[in-house]
Amino acid sequence: MCENQEFIDPLQDSKAAYVLSNVAEVVERILTFVPTKSLLRIASVCRLWRNTARRVLRTQQHLAWVSATGPSTSEIHALCRTLTDEVENVFLLPKTVLAMVDCEAFSGQAYCYKQNKAKRSRHCPDTVEELNVLFPKGCDVIGIASPGIVLTPTGSCSSPPQEHQEGEAGFAVMFPSTEGVCIKPFHFCKKTISPTALKEAGLVDNPELRVVLLFVYEAYKSGGARFLKQILEPLAKTKALIAGGLVESVFSPPRHCCGQGAYGVVGLALSGPKVQGASVLLDQDVSTAKAAETTIRRLKAAKIPEKNTLAFMFACVGRGRNFYNNQANVEADAFRKVFPDMPLFGLFGNGEIGCDRIIKDDYTLCDSDTDNLEHAYTTVMTLVHLG
Repeated sequence: MCENQEFIDPLQDSKAAYVLSNVAEVVERILTFVPTKSLLRIASVCRLWRNTARRVLRTQQHLAWVSATGPSTSEIHALCRTLTDEVENVFLLPKTVLAMVDCEAFSGQAYCYKQNKAKRSRHCPDTVEELNVLFPKGCDVIGIASPGIVLTPTGSCSSPPQEHQEGEAGFAVMFPSTEGVCIKPFHFCKKTISPTALKEAGLVDNPELRVVLLFVYEAYKSGGARFLKQILEPLAKTKALIAGGLVESVFSPPRHCCGQGAYGVVGLALSGPKVQGASVLLDQDVSTAKAAETTIRRLKAAKIPEKNTLAFMFACVGRGRNFYNNQANVEADAFRKVFPDMPLFGLFGNGEIGCDRIIKDDYTLCDSDTDNLEHAYTTVMTLVHLG
């Protein structure tokens, strides 16, 4: 038996090697179970594996995210620690990343906090450059810090979304390159904003613009209100869905023209025939769980496909638990009742941007009576579909 076994094992090894080196269908089936980072390493083995890996990557166009809550067990932010580990298990090639963290535990420019140089871990992405190392070369990262965070736990779309107005929390949503969808990041300050810059970013004179997510930082500084008006006035004239908020700060992309403390705006312009969106405004009169659910249910009328769709919640810091008589997670729970299988992300900020609007196919529906984009003590609920 031993002699026969010794003869059979090399034979089996040679058959396996033949199959893995020559049968593309088998290799492709196996590689669909391999996370993207490992897939990129595998692609260097041989020509067959490289070509097969490319085909697999083209099929992995679904959205993915990593989220985390604290307190952290180490001296780095909970999202920083979790993202470093979980990005190895992601099944897509990120082209754009939208990351948000709470500003209380986050120092702003550094991705780690409460650390001196001697204590910093070599695995901790404590600068924008090191954060970018986690993602492929050419991947655009938008990083925002705000007073509160709304997130869906890593894993299933049907996990209950959570509102975090206190404590450590953060998420990173990863967008792949998708046919029929163009996601273009932008970043302006008082020195760089101009009609030409807005046009180059695809925010004006762009007939395919569908959705704009924008986040204004340091808006309370002198001149901030005028700057915000410069951004919103041309956008209000477009047929795009506009949503976002006033946040504390940004940590990516880095500032090259304005120093610390200067106001500016970052965001994403989403264009293309496959992009759809819808948003509703929960105004100050929406002050009960039932009223919140009723308002959110209006999003159903848009009939946005739920597959490959993200939801965003941009709420005022004055809402949340205190606004709903010490009830926590009211609006996130109301959203889950209406959309039980859709992930929800967002923030609590110092002002909200948005309105009731539907962007679908080649038409736009909006409430002309309430089509003002700037709000306070409200929540903007937004659906973004990426084909």
